Amino acid sequence: MSSLAAGHPVRHALGHAADLLRHAHHAVALTGAGISTPSGIPDFRSAGDGLWERYDPMAVASLTRFRYDPEGFYAFLQPLATRFLTAEPNPGHRALARLERAQRLIGVITQNIDQLHQRAGSQHVLEIHGNVRRATCIVCYHEVDAQPYLERFVECGTIPRCEACGGVLKPNLILFGEELPQAVFYRARAWCAAADVLLIAGSSLEVTPASLLPQVALDAGASLIIVNRAPTYIDERAEAVFRDDLVEILPDLAAEVLGG
Repeated sequence: MSSLAAGHPVRHALGHAADLLRHAHHAVALTGAGISTPSGIPDFRSAGDGLWERYDPMAVASLTRFRYDPEGFYAFLQPLATRFLTAEPNPGHRALARLERAQRLIGVITQNIDQLHQRAGSQHVLEIHGNVRRATCIVCYHEVDAQPYLERFVECGTIPRCEACGGVLKPNLILFGEELPQAVFYRARAWCAAADVLLIAGSSLEVTPASLLPQVALDAGASLIIVNRAPTYIDERAEAVFRDDLVEILPDLAAEVLGG
């Protein structure tokens, strides 16, 4: 394992990680909240400043809470919705998009719901926790583009409602107590089972079943590259581990892989 935490020079670790990506035939990225916090999207789980340190997730972000108290759910969502509408991709997102354009990444599996990977230029993105781009009526299941509803909600607090039946619109993100989109997760698992390199960026790997994907890749013989501020359970099995800021490391890694 090449590790900055173990004292190896940054350049050596970058060179080793770049060699892995340069020679990979099926490299995949797995991202979590840490890649979007530099864009102003709050982290949910980080010690000290994560949202779940201030809120009980089952009380504000569960499927049960949404069904019985959609107003309370949207009250919690309002400041987050503002961030989602105003956030811009950062150099970490753009570095992964650059690697994909150069065919050094197959695509990105993300736990994030903010669509910043797509806005940065990534074409192949599996959103295993859903997204805030679409919304579905909980009564008639009519699906709509969520942005105009979220914009009105942010501006005047109007709860998004279905124009067809008046039911409350639920953003197509995965709440606590709700199953992941199975087809998307099965595809993510297949990507990892076929991977020869898995680049993990901004994820503490604490949320299942996403946290199991690196083990799927390892079982298939893949090498792991981990870029995350905090340790993960699988660091010791990685080929390269970076603790530095990913908005610096990922662009440097992309430049190293692509020669500038």
